[in-house]
Amino acid sequence: MSFARFLSKRILQGILVIWGVVTVVFLLRYLTPGNPVSFIAPLDAGPELRARIAAELGLNQPIYVQYWNYLTGVVQGDFGQSYIVAKGLPVSEVVFGRLPATVEMAVAASVVAIVLSIPLGVISATNRHEPSDYFATTFSLVGISTPNFWLGIMLVLVMAIQLEQFASGLPWPVSMVGMLSPPTSGMARYQGSPVLFYDGLRYLLSGNLQPMVRWFQHMALPAITLGTYFTALITRLTRSGMLDELGQSYVQALRAKGLPETRTRYRHVLKNTLIPIITVLGLQLGTLIGGAVITESVFDWPGLGTLLIDAINRRDWTVIQGSLIVIGCGFVLINILVDALYAYVNPQVVND
Repeated sequence: MSFARFLSKRILQGILVIWGVVTVVFLLRYLTPGNPVSFIAPLDAGPELRARIAAELGLNQPIYVQYWNYLTGVVQGDFGQSYIVAKGLPVSEVVFGRLPATVEMAVAASVVAIVLSIPLGVISATNRHEPSDYFATTFSLVGISTPNFWLGIMLVLVMAIQLEQFASGLPWPVSMVGMLSPPTSGMARYQGSPVLFYDGLRYLLSGNLQPMVRWFQHMALPAITLGTYFTALITRLTRSGMLDELGQSYVQALRAKGLPETRTRYRHVLKNTLIPIITVLGLQLGTLIGGAVITESVFDWPGLGTLLIDAINRRDWTVIQGSLIVIGCGFVLINILVDALYAYVNPQVVND
């Protein structure tokens, strides 16, 4: 099978999965208790007003008509209109407005994990039963066992409040921590506007370092919180994969031919170890995008996770559906990219 045919097959399977996600998300609204009209209509709304709202939502039509209208709307990028969380705004505008912040946090967490975990796993495997190996295994055990919400709170208390080295995402005074407070944004801001990595890089290229420094101060703690479990998992995978590969006969043959040990480890052993790690990296990146809800809540991060929680609490079904579909599409897209990368690294996958 050629690579193009392999990729086309994966894309077709991805489209079927997305169709399944849209169908399940549509049906969920009818499986949960409560009438969406009750959350939109005023408390003193009469039957006529309720019937008019139901007609605007299309709830008075047969379910197969509603499903077809919703499916065709999603295909055209129309997720409906937000009636509660962002009154009057299109859901696509609300969801895609929050998506960059979540993707940025997930990518930053992945970068932290990759930069730390792979070298740590290699060092641990090549120095077995030595202090560096014990440190790596202990770190991975602690990282996997530590809940994200607890780690995030501890980092805020120690690094942001006590040591004042990083931003906490809590722009009100420290004395107000724990009190009810108005919703705020934990993102870095410069001249009143949110600063993403792209904005900081643009300012940096023009000679202004301050926005990039602010971005780093706000991003460091959320990225560490979200990436710690990921780091520990990849460290373990790298260590076990390296140990398995180092015991293979081809490694002994390379050493017998006089190939330098460093080249044997990094060019041959690590390359073969990376194949399963790439799969886990892709799956975990999708998990980070969809599972950053707790971290976003701890750091008041204005991403897709906090939007989804807000929409669930206020029963804004159109926003809930739009958020879930976008997260599902993100999973599918990342898996297709991982499959393509996996086939590039290991061409035998294409013929399996």
